[in-house]
Amino acid sequence: MRFFETWFRALIAGVSDPDARPLYFAAGGLLLIGTIFYTIVEDWKPLDSLYFSVVTLTTVGLGDFAPKTDLGKVFTIFYVLAGISVILAFANAVLQSAAARERERLARRANRHAPPERES
Repeated sequence: MRFFETWFRALIAGVSDPDARPLYFAAGGLLLIGTIFYTIVEDWKPLDSLYFSVVTLTTVGLGDFAPKTDLGKVFTIFYVLAGISVILAFANAVLQSAAARERERLARRANRHAPPERES
């Protein structure tokens, strides 16, 4: 449970990180583009389209949805090729932030419990 709390805090904190912000916009933009495309072209509900976009770009690929149109299939090929690297970079940025926050927390904890140093 601690992992998810740390990860969620890093996800939220990353929005204000100027180095990570472009990845947030890229990941969000990709999901938005996929959601709109599949809603229009495949005639799926927006939630189903978002779900498919997330499952596809995270390479989970459950197989419960698949494009039926040729245009949808071609789009998905390029969507996956472009999107996986962005999603992996986004996940890496969030996890790096989470790891840094956890290291800071552990360092503060260690300093709090360390015995005071003696002067010679």
